[in-house]
This record gives sequence, C-alpha cells and structure tokens, in this order.
Amino acid sequence: MVSPRSPSALPVVGVLADGRTYRHLLYLLLAIPLGFVYSVLFSFGFAFGLVLSVVLVGVVVLVAMLIGARIAAGVERWLANRLLGTDLDRYDDVPADAGGALGGVRKYVDAASTWRGVGFLSLKFFVTVLAFVPLFALANGLSLVAAPLRYPYVVTFGESNGEPVTWAIDTLPEALLAVGVGVVAVLVALHVTNLVAYVCRQMAAALLGVPASDGGSGPEDSAADDDAPAANDDERSEGGSAESRAAESETSPSAPIESGEFVPADAVEPGSDDDPPRTEDGS
Repeated sequence: MVSPRSPSALPVVGVLADGRTYRHLLYLLLAIPLGFVYSVLFSFGFAFGLVLSVVLVGVVVLVAMLIGARIAAGVERWLANRLLGTDLDRYDDVPADAGGALGGVRKYVDAASTWRGVGFLSLKFFVTVLAFVPLFALANGLSLVAAPLRYPYVVTFGESNGEPVTWAIDTLPEALLAVGVGVVAVLVALHVTNLVAYVCRQMAAALLGVPASDGGSGPEDSAADDDAPAANDDERSEGGSAESRAAESETSPSAPIESGEFVPADAVEPGSDDDPPRTEDGS
C-alpha cells in the first residue's frame, strides 16, 4: 500500500504546510531588531574603544565588546539550533586554566571563536536588510488575500518619487483578482524566506560552532573489531587444516603388514595382496 504524500512535499505550495517555513519566518522577524542592536552597539563600541585605546578606558571598552560579542554569538547559536535546524556546539578553543586577569583577557583575544562570532554579528546586519524583502511581500500579499472581505478599499504598496503606489479595489472581480495576486505574493515571500534562512544556516554552521558529535566507537572497540576478522580467519584456517588431515588419512593406503606379525584369518580379505604366505602345516 502506497503511503499518502506529505503536503509539505508538494512543489511550490508545499511551503504553506511545512512547519520549518514558519520557524524560518520567526527567525527573520527576530533578526530585524537583533540586527539593529548588534549594528549600533558593536559599531559604536568598537569605534569608541579604538579612539580611546590610548588610555585605559578604550582598552576596557574593547574587552567588554569582545565579551559581549561572545555572549551574542551564543544567543545566535541557540536561535540557529531552535529555528534553523542546526545542531551546533560551542567551540572548545578557550583554555580554562588561564591565570590572572591579563591571562583571562588574552585567552578570549587569542580564541578564533571570538573573531568568528564578531564576523557573524557583522554579517547579521545584511541579513536584517534581506529580511525586509520577504516580510514586506508577505504583509502585502496577506492584505490582498483578504480583499473580498474588505472591499472597497485602497491598498498602498509604498512610494515612488514621493508619490504613493496604490491599488483601489472597488468591485468583486477586482477583489478576486487581488486574491490571486496575493496568493502568488505569499508563496514567493515564503520561498524567499526559506532561501534567506538557508543562507543564515550556512553562516551559523561556519562561524558559530561545530556540529554536535553523534558518538562513535572508541579505540578499544575499533581494535576489537579489527581483531575479530583475524581470529575468524585463524579458526577457519585451523578448521581447514584439520579437515585436510582427516581427508588425507581416509585416502592414504594402509601401511604394509610387517613380516612375522600374526594376522587372524578373518581379518584379511580374500584375495588380498597382503595375505602372509602360509606353510605346509597351516601356520
């Protein structure tokens, strides 16, 4: 019996029934405020830190920005695991036994994961800009889909050369046409959402952590697995040698009977070449 096809596997319209699409949409919704916060905070923080680095205050600001970047990268890794379908663990490149305040600061500066996190947060601003495209199309598409319930009304799409771009929907045929346009806009917006989320997932996998280990066989298990075939080969070779010896013993001719040895008469087959010569008195 053929199992029914999942609605999410349907081409073009399957995104409407795929739960991942809405998780991706939520990720883009959160990316807009987070992207602006990262852009303002870290841009001004690093700028002021560099300007004031000639004094102690600038160094403290830069260190605070690096620690804040690591915290923000941890938040982004958690969001990626929950909403983008990744399975990432944090990098294990920060030694835990750094002594003193200077050593504690240096271990974060020397860790490559710190700068990977800074790079991801810098790219997050561009993700924020891209997120506006599908969200804008989705908002206008949903407005058009609801046209039969709202007409007559005027849809505003934005401005061009200082003039608003509108569509006045006054009749039922126009409202039905608006529904078709709205459905197309919604489908395009959701596909673009998945595309932007795919880019974000690749960025997170490259900059925010390492894939979580699934576990595997240890060295002892591997050694045991390697020794098992060898043991089986030895057993097979020993078994083959025993069988060959048994076959040789069955096929080899019987040893000749030494002269002078007493052999009962019924133990020798008639006409056998091994019969001992008899004397006249029958002995």
